[in-house]
Amino acid sequence: MRVTDFDYDLPEQLIAQTPLDERSSSRLLVLDKKTGEIEHKHFYDIVDYLDNNDVLVLNDTKVLPSRIYGKKIDTNASIELLLLKEIQNNIWEALARPAKRVKVGTKIIFGDGLLMATCLEEKPDGERVFQMEYQGIFLEILEQIGSMPLPPYIHKKLINQDRYQTVYARDYGSAAAPTAGLHFTKELLQKLKKKGVEIVYVTLNVGLGTFRPVTVDKVEEHHMHSETYQMSKETADTLNLAKKLGKRIISVGTTSTRTLESIMKKYGKFVECYESTNIFIYPPYEFMAVDALITNFHLPKSTLIMLVSAFSSKEVILNAYKIAVEKKYRFFSFGDAMFIK
Repeated sequence: MRVTDFDYDLPEQLIAQTPLDERSSSRLLVLDKKTGEIEHKHFYDIVDYLDNNDVLVLNDTKVLPSRIYGKKIDTNASIELLLLKEIQNNIWEALARPAKRVKVGTKIIFGDGLLMATCLEEKPDGERVFQMEYQGIFLEILEQIGSMPLPPYIHKKLINQDRYQTVYARDYGSAAAPTAGLHFTKELLQKLKKKGVEIVYVTLNVGLGTFRPVTVDKVEEHHMHSETYQMSKETADTLNLAKKLGKRIISVGTTSTRTLESIMKKYGKFVECYESTNIFIYPPYEFMAVDALITNFHLPKSTLIMLVSAFSSKEVILNAYKIAVEKKYRFFSFGDAMFIK
């Protein structure tokens, strides 16, 4: 299967640059995954499609304000770091820009001295390893000096940083938001609970690999990046019972979907775990965990549009995208949503 099979034409003006004023007022394209039948709604209408036979699975990861701007101590040159992950206590992998100015031993100061980073190791593709020195609590310092690592296709400044977090985000760990969840408000979740919908949480820490383009020609040759995920005993028990009772498991986003499918594929049931996955879902794939999917509109030729195509079919999804373009839906992270049932 060729990567170009998952391409589509998207006018640049349909790429949403800012979130809407009201989270749940996004548009919602409701798609029957088998027939391809489409309804055009708003996200707050999702309440009409769910009931007490449904379990909604949300990814509660929180985006780290991991883009920080500093100055080299020796030359005062400006350096930008994008923190990727903490590999040991206070030792971080980060993307440096411009990387050529950051050598082993380079010291960079951030936030008028709140944080100092010393380069310990040079890696390929602009990656560096840094020792972080600071007084106080690292996350609190990041909240003061860091900004959200918005996707490369968003060019406008985000005024309210909270709009790149879900309302139920708990623990910092992601380099990108699980964007399907951005449409939910606390009030909307409350309405769903009142209808008897069970709501459970998993955590998958989204890595920057989610933005990396597929560079091979054949889908099968692509290697997925690895991401850590976590499922609690409470969530596992709820989902196992739901399966036993024949309830519908509705996954919010491709991240929740990859978590659920990874666990089910490995264990044959849901279990409490803290692991990593590099699962790559593309057609044909038999879903073992997920019955319905809430998701945003994804980039052409991306692994995410491949996953969504596997959930329905390539033809049905690309036709839905074509109609969404014609109807001027907003695309990508701050864009509109789909409910595929």
